[in-house]
Amino acid sequence: MKKKLFDEVSYASSKLVTKKYSTSFSLATRMLAPSIRGAIYNIYGFVRFADEIVDSFHDYDKETLLISFEKEYFSAKKEGISLNPIINSFVHTVLKYDISDTMVKAFLKSMKADLYKTTYETEEEYKEYIYGSADVVGLMCLKVFVNGDQEKYDGLKAAAQRLGSAFQKVNFLRDLKDDFEDLNRSYFPNVNFKNFDKESKLAIIKDIESDFEYAFQNGVLKLPVEAKFGVYIAYRYYKRLLKKLKAVHYTKIMETRVRISNPMKINLLARSYVKYKLNMI
Repeated sequence: MKKKLFDEVSYASSKLVTKKYSTSFSLATRMLAPSIRGAIYNIYGFVRFADEIVDSFHDYDKETLLISFEKEYFSAKKEGISLNPIINSFVHTVLKYDISDTMVKAFLKSMKADLYKTTYETEEEYKEYIYGSADVVGLMCLKVFVNGDQEKYDGLKAAAQRLGSAFQKVNFLRDLKDDFEDLNRSYFPNVNFKNFDKESKLAIIKDIESDFEYAFQNGVLKLPVEAKFGVYIAYRYYKRLLKKLKAVHYTKIMETRVRISNPMKINLLARSYVKYKLNMI
């Protein structure tokens, strides 16, 4: 009984992390069925904390922190409990929905890369990083969405990866200035950000649009009802971000960090809900 109370506190902690760190993801998660919201908060809390270590904790030994975080996760998975409520809630979700060690290891591998790797010279390196940092997160969420239905999972797997890729690439484009100037990172291969040109920007946009189109037609539209509207909201949000980024002149992309205002998010939610209820998606 007391462990149940601790798990509830852990779930609440992951929900709080989601709300504090991402109003957009929190909004999309609230549009999921109540039965699966907690699990998605738990996934977000875990990946957010790992990402926070490598991106924000500049006054600390990031490598030591990340290794400790990883060891605590695998120890908790073995024991079934962690006194770190974020890890505890994530382990609960991992065990319930059979999220594989392969996915978690791929994610943590990409996080470790951010500790030392600053550029991605080849498409292979770039795709491997995105797979670990974004695609597997989409696959973790998909495990929750299909609730053990392996046939559905296999049918939606490629689309979930493409949607994760699209979200990550939009983040890369939005955060160019911070990544390049503050963190000394450059994710897009074969792009000179000291002399960013129109063709480079168009190629990036076209690649992201291709991911979105595939993910929408082959994934979003075919998701179980418990997940469909929440994922659709996230899709619409990132599509709007991409539209705003597309409108920014290529010479200004390094000087601008595009955002979606809270009133615009609410407007987007309202219009998306009408489309969803009228079966117009």
